[in-house]
Amino acid sequence: VQLQASGGGLAQAGGSLRLSCAASGLTLSSYTVGWFRQAPGKEREFVAAISWNGSAAFTRYADSVKGRFTISRDNAKNTVYLQMNSLKPEDTAVYYCARDRLPNRPIVATTVFSYATWGQGTLVTVSS
Repeated sequence: VQLQASGGGLAQAGGSLRLSCAASGLTLSSYTVGWFRQAPGKEREFVAAISWNGSAAFTRYADSVKGRFTISRDNAKNTVYLQMNSLKPEDTAVYYCARDRLPNRPIVATTVFSYATWGQGTLVTVSS
């Protein structure tokens, strides 16, 4: 039972990366899935999240990534993606995906406490 985050690496400022969060042994459908990041010496912070109500997805983004990052999901593949464009050095962090503690939460949660199942993290480094 795990979430596997992948796709991190080294990118230049202005470049792009696509992160994937694949679930095994647990389902992501009916749950909001979020991406968080943690830079050295800083607290883990919300990046983006996507819910699913059976027919439509709803998304939320941190102000710092709006217009640059796009979260999406493929329920058939039990996978959530984070497309990161126009990367900045301040995006450098370990990125974690997580599944909401509750299924079918009516709002898209943004707090760390709202998420109970976490992946191992993937490192994103953006050079200037």
